[in-house]
Amino acid sequence: TVRNQELKTNHFAALTALLLAPLAALHAADEAAKRWAQYESSFKAFADADRVNPPKPGGILFVGSSIFRQWTNVAGQMAPLPVLNRAFGGSRTGDQLARFDQLVLRYAPKVIVYYCGSNDLKATPPDAPDVIFGRFREFSGRVHAKFPAMRIVFVSSTRSPDRVARWEQVDHYNGLVRAYCAATPHHTFVDVNPALVDRDGRPRIELYKEDKLHFYPPGYEAFTAILKPVLEQVWAEANSTA
Repeated sequence: TVRNQELKTNHFAALTALLLAPLAALHAADEAAKRWAQYESSFKAFADADRVNPPKPGGILFVGSSIFRQWTNVAGQMAPLPVLNRAFGGSRTGDQLARFDQLVLRYAPKVIVYYCGSNDLKATPPDAPDVIFGRFREFSGRVHAKFPAMRIVFVSSTRSPDRVARWEQVDHYNGLVRAYCAATPHHTFVDVNPALVDRDGRPRIELYKEDKLHFYPPGYEAFTAILKPVLEQVWAEANSTA
């Protein structure tokens, strides 16, 4: 009968899912191990730096991917704000979640400055903007479950020349986060893209390295001009309610 056929189909589907679950778990564990191997040296370097100069909790923590990792003089450019850069290159939003304890819990900052997501768009296969946004929202939820008063400053993903074909997805992701930050206490969205284009809206190629993704020092000067005043205000607000 039709009913029996439905029962057999459902039983087969359930059995298939049960059999495939261990394989999926193994695949996830293997992927996690591979990604940790990619970043382990960065975290060893962080630990070495912390031993030499132990950072104080309650500062401003920069987290994210290589756009921030290559901002090697960010602490100087943001001075006298107490900035610590712990970005690691190639990272995706899932990696920020996986390393949450080693970053957010370890350093216990008052303010997090977050740049991550553009690598997710270029993954194989690429993630959709709403999926990437979902991971940032999970990161935000974890932060405020542990530190309700912590501020998060989200720096927009850049419309870099190497990813023109993905600008629509970049804009979608940025738009989702912008709306979320506007509706969520202690969140600030900072759009750096206006500083990276000329009067005609074309990328300022002179700011970019040969890969047309990462920046020469003038690119970070453009970042600083937009981000520092915002960060000074957020820092003052964080301390006024401490």
